Amino acid sequence: MLENPFITYGYESAEYFCDRKDETKQLISMLTNGNHTALISPRRMGKTGLLQHCFSQPQLSEQYNTFLVDIYATKNLQDMVYQMGHAIVRKLKSRGQSAIDRFLQYATSLRMGISFDGQGNASWHLGIGDIKSPTFTLDEIFNYLEAADKRCIVAIDEFQAIANYPEKNVEAMIRTYVQQCRNAVFVFSGSHQSMMSEMFTSPARPFYQSVSLMFLKPVALAEYESFARQHFEKHEKHLAEGVVENIYEQFDGTTWYLQKMLNQLFATTAIGETVTIDDVAHAKQQIIAQNEEAYKDTLFQLTVRQRDLFLAVCKEGKVRQITSSAFILSNHLASASSVQKAVGVLISKQLMTHHQGIYEAYDKFFAAWVNQRYKIFA
Repeated sequence: MLENPFITYGYESAEYFCDRKDETKQLISMLTNGNHTALISPRRMGKTGLLQHCFSQPQLSEQYNTFLVDIYATKNLQDMVYQMGHAIVRKLKSRGQSAIDRFLQYATSLRMGISFDGQGNASWHLGIGDIKSPTFTLDEIFNYLEAADKRCIVAIDEFQAIANYPEKNVEAMIRTYVQQCRNAVFVFSGSHQSMMSEMFTSPARPFYQSVSLMFLKPVALAEYESFARQHFEKHEKHLAEGVVENIYEQFDGTTWYLQKMLNQLFATTAIGETVTIDDVAHAKQQIIAQNEEAYKDTLFQLTVRQRDLFLAVCKEGKVRQITSSAFILSNHLASASSVQKAVGVLISKQLMTHHQGIYEAYDKFFAAWVNQRYKIFA
């Protein structure tokens, strides 16, 4: 049993995974019936956790090779190929040297970067720069997937990253590989909702009509309430009425924030004690204080116009008409053109998000700190 049951990173087991029963059933059904799937939601809603949870279910874990590739930080095709190779080797390690040897029969360009100790445990020695010919290595990886001993499920997390690669026609190339690989099903997971929607629903894009779409929404409040109470009571700690609802409403039901707040409250509550609404406010302040220096550094790196726009968005919470004269005048911003330019930078830096016409700060703790520090905007 975990010391703190509210996990903020990674996946432990079904015991520490809140609900998502319908989504789990739906995604497993899509994959086992051979449907490539685009899994789309805002960041921190729990997409990666859902993928890991599905991969741990017997229907998938016993019948398929499952690989999760995170390309969030990748900048080009070379980075992506590196992450794919590393993810496959990392997963195959648990199956022993023979499984990795089978992979290396196809991925010969990676062979020199993988070694085994006396017990047959694999070590990965490659750096990104060691991928000399990304297209050649990518071809090898797909050859392995096609020839693998079991059908494969490959989830590529933050898939929208490929849209910004400098190489031409990466989307079309990946689409061709996926289409030709009959032994694998793919999940393309992404958090930049407008980019993901464009990639898979625009007739002008290579992946048009090639996947089933699945949009991940917040877990229902009732389910999270039950989940939180169960784990607090199991450790002889208690939650007052309204505590989980208060957290849920503050953070729009976003999974990571709920987990982070409950993790903090659990850590600071003694056995026999009851968490109150006042404790929620205190826990939030503790989390903000832990990140204050990072928030200061981030603001310092912005230009004046970028900073002023970010502060204004934090003040408003959610902004629809971000270049309107009313918004610009009320927040003493320079002009519509300067706002438009600053918006692009803030979104690219992932300080702001834009979805369904609404602009808001990406990090809700950061926004709360801004509104506390700059009282003029409170």
